Amino acid sequence: MNKLAFALTLVVAMPLAAQDQDLGQPVEEGGDVETIEEGQAEEGLSFTVTDETAWRDLGIAIPSFATDADVATPANSNGTAALGRELARVVHNDLRNNGLFKPTGPDALPQPRFAEITAPSFATWTNRGAEMLVHGYVRARADGRLTVGCYLYDMQLQSQLVREGWIVQPADWRRAAHKCADLVYSRLSGESPFFDSRIAYIAETGPKDNRTKRLAIMDSDGANHRFITTGRSTALTPRYSPDYKKLSYLSYVDGNPRIYVYDIGTGRQTLVTQSANPTFAPRWSPDGRWILYSMAVNGNTDIYRVPSTGGEPRRLTDTPGIDIGGSYSPDGSRIVFESDRSGSQQCYVMNADGSNQRRISFSGGRCATPEWSPRGDQIAFTRIAGDFNIAVMSPSGAGVRALTNGWQDEAPTWAPNGRIIQFFRTERNSGKTSLWQVDLTGENERRLPTPVDASDPAWGPILP
Repeated sequence: MNKLAFALTLVVAMPLAAQDQDLGQPVEEGGDVETIEEGQAEEGLSFTVTDETAWRDLGIAIPSFATDADVATPANSNGTAALGRELARVVHNDLRNNGLFKPTGPDALPQPRFAEITAPSFATWTNRGAEMLVHGYVRARADGRLTVGCYLYDMQLQSQLVREGWIVQPADWRRAAHKCADLVYSRLSGESPFFDSRIAYIAETGPKDNRTKRLAIMDSDGANHRFITTGRSTALTPRYSPDYKKLSYLSYVDGNPRIYVYDIGTGRQTLVTQSANPTFAPRWSPDGRWILYSMAVNGNTDIYRVPSTGGEPRRLTDTPGIDIGGSYSPDGSRIVFESDRSGSQQCYVMNADGSNQRRISFSGGRCATPEWSPRGDQIAFTRIAGDFNIAVMSPSGAGVRALTNGWQDEAPTWAPNGRIIQFFRTERNSGKTSLWQVDLTGENERRLPTPVDASDPAWGPILP
């Protein structure tokens, strides 16, 4: 009997109560962010971005966002003037932590008047070293929502480069700030945005030999942190669905490793495959139609594909050993995965239907946890050569570059724009874990703050 047939004979029904016993309260999600349709002035660029170093030191002044009437809102009981300062701080922190600009935040700058937002007093800023100026405003609407506007000006040309506005629920005021930072980042760098996105990860507490691991999510800057599971059962390897409505992850809720999909809107979850065999390492297809996973049958682990709505799985690999960790290319045509079929962990690529499997890692050491870049031109992976480091290579396996040199860095996940890689780092001896980010260039390595130890990050796409 082949392994697939054996797996299908072990179909069992999991009690719904058992599936849900590890879940916390449903996660509250904010409303949609409505973009204000305004004409955008695109003229006036003072330079062309051809060399990253040319704009790395670009000074950007980001004073407090102004308001026409200081009104208390659920977003800030001190009023929209205080909220305007918080908005500017979020924009400043996004651009500063990215490491590509030198922004100056609202706490070190004068406060512009509301009338100056569309007519800046350039003379006020000329002596502050700023080459770019971000102005913004926040207004309380009669329907309880907020209007947030964002403007980018070129100081030398004294002209507007781009502007945009959004209508948000008070609870979503930070999303408006992230969208303003995305607007500035994209206009100045020519890159796709990534600040208005979220990260799922595993929150860890407890001693090294008895860790409690919970599923958690947060904004890309670490704000709005929320736990999904209670910690009664170990959770691992979360992944956002492409539409942000669901999370897949591995849970030991029934005592065995199985893959569940958590619906963020309803707070309920479903078992991906009704198999008694251990299943793990779920990954969504770019169109959200499929979930890749690995399943161990009689000591052999292969990669399977199942419709994300449930159904009959299809086995994609069929070799002795452990095949695990599939990750789709952005167009969904290929899959990179990890296998020990050659005698050690190495990375392989195959077509989406499982055909044309071939090894791509030959640079020495081992290759684990590969993940395809959203741009399609790179694959990030854990390079094991003594220590564990984060590295990248082309889909052919060429051009291997190590980006980190920690003792144990692993599980890379890409920012939505394919420019930044997030991973988790384990401290030697203590077993403490934390989330880190590094640029694709290997520069600007920084730690992302989390309320407890953290591992297994998964960066979702830009929020819809």
